[in-house]
Amino acid sequence: MKPYERKQLLARINREGATVGADIPDEITVQDEQLALREFVFETRSRGSVPADERETVERAKRNLRRERLARRQRLEEGDISRERGEELTESIIGIERALHALSDLGTADVEREATAKEAADRKRWMNFLQQALGQDESRARR
Repeated sequence: MKPYERKQLLARINREGATVGADIPDEITVQDEQLALREFVFETRSRGSVPADERETVERAKRNLRRERLARRQRLEEGDISRERGEELTESIIGIERALHALSDLGTADVEREATAKEAADRKRWMNFLQQALGQDESRARR
């Protein structure tokens, strides 16, 4: 593959909205295991939220998908591959990203804990904003 072709494929992956209209792959090999990705995502999403007893399974799947996405991206960036193989990798990376978006949108059974964490993050952002607006840097504020 020529360098400009590789650059085009990487730009396609990085494009905002790249996953809009993208298909989740039917099956994907993740860490030498075949995973029926589309079925897994649709089954999980059909429940609306992840039950506590299945939360670890979903989180493990998301971690493995992130690792696989990174590995495929590295092959695209650094590998000596053909243009066709680069296209396949690009489509699979975008499909994995689409699956990760679908899984990350799921609610969890512990809504109260999430709300508390969001409130704490909002307070922290607000305090950082105020410190910056008032010209106080963090190192001076800690003294």
